[in-house]
Amino acid sequence: MKTIIKTDKAPLPIGPYNQAVAVQGQLVFTAGQIALDPKSGAMVGATIAEQTVQVCENLKAILLASHTDFKHVVKTTVFLKDFNDFAAMNEVYGKYFGDSAPARSTVEVARLPKDALVEIEVVALVI
Repeated sequence: MKTIIKTDKAPLPIGPYNQAVAVQGQLVFTAGQIALDPKSGAMVGATIAEQTVQVCENLKAILLASHTDFKHVVKTTVFLKDFNDFAAMNEVYGKYFGDSAPARSTVEVARLPKDALVEIEVVALVI
């Protein structure tokens, strides 16, 4: 069974997708999150560190609405506009995941929605 997850504490979708989808109450798959403010819909932050904080806060809100948290994330995919930003993104990312860091793929892409510097999606266990 598929359950659509929706929270106003993270940006609403800007296209034909959902914030997250839970599968049989066991796994939740989030849509990629960029640094959008949940209330205004405006981009937050000019630096990779600032944008990564907002992305992680958006993911945190979606995970909480999905009855899980960063400790239960099993896989992430990070999309960077510029791989030279990897170290700064990684520093912020590490603060959210700590010792329970999941498996991760990081790729450089030509462009992200709204010209974001970073986008992150996660797969987590529902607790």
